[in-house]
Amino acid sequence: MKQKFDVTGMSCASCSAHVEKSVSKVAGVQEVQVNLLINSMTVVYDDSVTSSGEIVSAVEKAGYGACPIQRQASSQAHSSLPVSREDPALKEQKEMKRRLIISLVFLIPLFYLSMGHMMGLPIPWFFQGEENALAFAFTQLLLCLPIALVNRHYFTGGFAALWHRSPNMDSLIGIGSAAALVYGVWAIYQIGFGLGHGDLHLVHEYSMDLYFESAGMILTLITVGKYLESRAKGKTSQAITKLINLAPKTAVRLTDGVEQEIPLEMVQAGDILAVKPGQSIPTDGRVAEGLSAVDESAITGESIPVEKQPGDPVTGGSINQSGYLKIEATKVGGDTTLAQIIRLVEEASSSKAPISKLADRVSGVFVPIVISIAVLAIIVWLLVGEPFSFALSIGISVLVISCPCALGLATPTAIMVGTGKGAENGILIKSAEALEVAHSVGAVVLDKTGTITEGKPHVTDLVDVGRVPNLLQLAASLEKNSEHPLAAAIVAEAQKQNLSLLPVEDFVSEPGKGIRGRIKGKIYLAGNQKIIEENGVDIRALERPAARLAEEGKTPMFFAQDGQAIGIIAAADIIKPTSAQAVAEWKAMGIDVVMLTGDNERTAAAIQKQVGITRVVAQVMPQDKEKEVRAIQQSGKKVAMVGDGINDAPALTAADVGIAIGAGTDIAIESADIVLMKSDLMDAVTAIQLSKATLRNIKENLFWALFYNSLGIPLACGVFFFLLGWKLNPMFAAAAMSLSSVFVVSNALRLKFFRPKFSAPAAGAVNEKASKGIHVENLILPKPEELQNQLENKENKGEFAMTEKIMKIEGMACGHCSARVEKALNAIDGVSATVDLEAKTASITLTKPVDDQVLIKAVTDAGYEAAGLE
Repeated sequence: MKQKFDVTGMSCASCSAHVEKSVSKVAGVQEVQVNLLINSMTVVYDDSVTSSGEIVSAVEKAGYGACPIQRQASSQAHSSLPVSREDPALKEQKEMKRRLIISLVFLIPLFYLSMGHMMGLPIPWFFQGEENALAFAFTQLLLCLPIALVNRHYFTGGFAALWHRSPNMDSLIGIGSAAALVYGVWAIYQIGFGLGHGDLHLVHEYSMDLYFESAGMILTLITVGKYLESRAKGKTSQAITKLINLAPKTAVRLTDGVEQEIPLEMVQAGDILAVKPGQSIPTDGRVAEGLSAVDESAITGESIPVEKQPGDPVTGGSINQSGYLKIEATKVGGDTTLAQIIRLVEEASSSKAPISKLADRVSGVFVPIVISIAVLAIIVWLLVGEPFSFALSIGISVLVISCPCALGLATPTAIMVGTGKGAENGILIKSAEALEVAHSVGAVVLDKTGTITEGKPHVTDLVDVGRVPNLLQLAASLEKNSEHPLAAAIVAEAQKQNLSLLPVEDFVSEPGKGIRGRIKGKIYLAGNQKIIEENGVDIRALERPAARLAEEGKTPMFFAQDGQAIGIIAAADIIKPTSAQAVAEWKAMGIDVVMLTGDNERTAAAIQKQVGITRVVAQVMPQDKEKEVRAIQQSGKKVAMVGDGINDAPALTAADVGIAIGAGTDIAIESADIVLMKSDLMDAVTAIQLSKATLRNIKENLFWALFYNSLGIPLACGVFFFLLGWKLNPMFAAAAMSLSSVFVVSNALRLKFFRPKFSAPAAGAVNEKASKGIHVENLILPKPEELQNQLENKENKGEFAMTEKIMKIEGMACGHCSARVEKALNAIDGVSATVDLEAKTASITLTKPVDDQVLIKAVTDAGYEAAGLE
């Protein structure tokens, strides 16, 4: 079971490390992640062994507070969007502001009274001179006490953590400021003793050694830093807040044509909702009625509004821009895309990157070492003959400047801003680990269908011999009755060109071959070369363009009218507009790009040539994709796998970083570490660049937090006092410590300005060609007698007419076998072969004379048996 908890009382990396250590000791707990930034804890545990109550108890025993965050089950009809409670960052900011105002109200007169005379400022006469020293000291105590009271958390939390043997940042501040207060009280007693015994020298000495202003200033400056830090931390969660605010609070439900406004929680699957122009779509659904453009930029990052018509899906949180829509709700509450996005971003923000373990290990031992250094520094300065006030000042400075607050914020702030920035760009990063690992990817493995290509066939070429007025119109009319994907592509192209479809009679479909039908009294055939030739249609003049189209990885479909060929329409799964640019970007980044596809080698080679991929592995089974990923990993490179289908899930899981195309299957999305909402490969490039920027930011933060303290401690210890006369005042130590935390959070906020930088040219020539429409070739056929003469002349000149053969092959068992056979046959000059693994056959096209024995020998040498050749 996985559960999230709110944790109270944490103030630094030592706190979070101690909470993790305490909870991990509970029997049944498998994994613990504590996030200091949002004061939360995620625990994976066996609920048959332990319970949330025992986990809370473990946190309380460690000196902190915990409370499980209840979340309704997403399967309930009325489940709501996550995060309905008050933003903890906003709550912390309000509290810090209150503490800061009260602290400043009392600090200003305290500072004026204690330091004013040193700056030549006038102070009341009843505070001047040794005779008024007691009033002078006691008034400072009274002004300091409210500051200590309003900031008592540093004392209660700090000393409690010290009692539990897990000192933290609060312990350092508490010890330092308490020491200053106690010393000040001791000085008041000494002043009173001096006045009672007439020892004015003693009175003067201790009236100048009061540390009330240091205690007040330390607590106030730390609170200033905490307030600025809380404001900055609030900005890191803005992405989540913006997502939550996308969903409207109400929806308009239509019941028997009557509109009724209801709370969003009451919407159920199947309800019909009315959405007017300018309104947010309340929940996921499909358009039941109406036409409109919908702005989905907040969900997918796509800036161009998407046209919607009946049957099209819509996403909750997107904006209806123009028309009136009636939406049928399909997913509600926690099942909606918006709710899942919020949950993913929250989980990624609260997860830990591997690099944060360094900070955890350091902070676990840092505070005890600092306390030891402070005590040792006091002892050393006393031994060299300095007064106790001097030695105490040194000890307080060491304690205050060494607070590891910045160390605990270095990683989670950058992770939260990075994942939020990804969400703004339609890139959902599921964990901090994925965000970190992505920066070191050395190879990107791409699926072809639906990833590099659109995932469905489109008409690309039309070869018209001129026998009919409109080949595409006739073809679409005939194909509209077919359920084949290529038929759907032809019909879609006709609709795109606004062609009216003609009625078809006597429609017959022959599976695996093609279709036939009657249009205006004429018989039409459509299909592969086999059905055309079986019906005695002469297609010799179309063989050359058909071979060219097949070589380009396209599927040619032949059409005939009353026994005469009328043309070819070719279809292919076209490449997405940005695929070539994405591949070029990865190459520019020094990343190898590999394409894995179950398609044949000829199609794969055509895609490879158009997109510019370095290496292609064709005809691979799903389990082979996983093996290829592992093989690349064994070569020493981290692998990012990009895919969209069920068959990609094993490879996505095996890869170091699995990237799912958002338009793909739920299984692929669940298996992946990163989800691209726009289904655009350029977003995968952006994800890697964002990972690099985030890791660079984390390293900057850790460097500042670690080396700042390392340099500050020697200065605070007084190492440079004899050499250069440098001594760090506790007040300046407090200011410096606060500024380090503010700097770390501010540095992380720079990620909000992240913009991907692309070096490759935008979209290749192939995509420009695709965007211009299909390629039309008007082929003028020779007359029958001229064609016969051309064939006779070719024979007389020794020219060769294109020939097709079918070879039966025994011994093939998998995609590797068929690929090996196909490679062996295609290596022969004049041979173009495609192997069908299921049929155990090879379709061979000869463009020049090749002896049958040469073909048989090629298959035999490859390790298989040629069982027949037709």
